[in-house]
Amino acid sequence: MKTKNEALSELFFENESKFNFDDTVTKLSEEIVKRSWNVSFVHDLQQTLHKHGQEVLPIKVFAICHPKHSGKILDKDDERIVSSLMPCRVSVYMKSDGKTYISRMNASFISNNVGGLIGEVMSGSASDVENILAEITK
Repeated sequence: MKTKNEALSELFFENESKFNFDDTVTKLSEEIVKRSWNVSFVHDLQQTLHKHGQEVLPIKVFAICHPKHSGKILDKDDERIVSSLMPCRVSVYMKSDGKTYISRMNASFISNNVGGLIGEVMSGSASDVENILAEITK
């Protein structure tokens, strides 16, 4: 049986950022636009939780997409089942060690297990997201 950390490392990637939290958010936003992706929304979970009396370290979740990927899946009735994973999510957060991290789903793991058009699109999308993050992560 896998440990929790082993299971999580199969499903998610986490890398330390080269920058502090605010600079990471700025640089991520710039890289997304530079690579012709779109930011659908940025969820400020620290702010949301603060409104409900819960204090947490800074965390923002970017919902990003690229029509060349999403359109292939959303155009097909049988493929729309994975729309709950869309758009792609990239999370920027600070941990108690004071460092900033970036996490995202391991779309390649899912694509290898699903195959077909969904696997192809998720694999291409995952590759693009890794390229976006290459200049930001250690």
